[in-house]
Amino acid sequence: MEGDLLASLQDTQAQFDKALVIELLSGEADANDAFLTIHAGSGGTEACDWASMLYRMYLRWAERHDFKVETIDFLEAEGGIKSVTIQVSGEYAYGYLKGETGVHRLVRISPFDANARRHTSFASVSVMPVLDDSIEIDIRPEDIRIDTYRAGGAGGQKVNKTDSAVRITHLATGIVVTCQNERSQYKNKDVAMSILKSRLYEYYRAERDKETAKFAGEKKEIAWGSQIRSYVFQPYTMVKDHRNKFSVGNVQAVMDGELDPFIESYLHWQWKGGTAVEEEDEDI
Repeated sequence: MEGDLLASLQDTQAQFDKALVIELLSGEADANDAFLTIHAGSGGTEACDWASMLYRMYLRWAERHDFKVETIDFLEAEGGIKSVTIQVSGEYAYGYLKGETGVHRLVRISPFDANARRHTSFASVSVMPVLDDSIEIDIRPEDIRIDTYRAGGAGGQKVNKTDSAVRITHLATGIVVTCQNERSQYKNKDVAMSILKSRLYEYYRAERDKETAKFAGEKKEIAWGSQIRSYVFQPYTMVKDHRNKFSVGNVQAVMDGELDPFIESYLHWQWKGGTAVEEEDEDI
């Protein structure tokens, strides 16, 4: 009976672990779909290639969870991607992905360097919830400016012949969103407004958290531009989260979408208070 009991115990443990993660996803918008945006950092081809690697990583992660992915905005660049925004649709998509917001660092021997030197590249990731009617964000017409322009890139001649792409600027905050995925200007406007609503939600939430931190005496949020994770390919292989020091050695598995250990460790770290851990090794 030992084998049967062990199998039953492992199955029960797996169900408990899954239930515990769901319990940790108790935020206001955790159950919602998510907008995920990747921006290449400075560094030209190196950074654009790194952004495309991250894009593939998140697509593979979504596939593992049977989540639907739709590309909202895509800006190509030499060697890879300058910026891309995708919508990830599935139960708790935002709750799972919210901890990915921040700067991701790549360390590797550059395939673009004839001298095979080690390079460091950066890309920023931003994750916002797709908001439904249960969360109110007031956007007045006088608070925004809407510009239309001709879409570029893939999409065929019909896309490029009309001013179908839409750019919306929120005047009070300076937030700018674009959408050129659809051929219809009206559809692009609807998607852009949805993204703007989500970004304003994140903006106001961050402002509220800053006010709360003044009284708590402790910083709870990771500021935009901070380095949250390093992906080291050479001279050794490691992926490390700099917030809670969780790390794995199989970098290729992570790049193939095996992100759940990092997602779950972040959720547990956040639940315990989210206090930053001092770095011991500045080389990674």
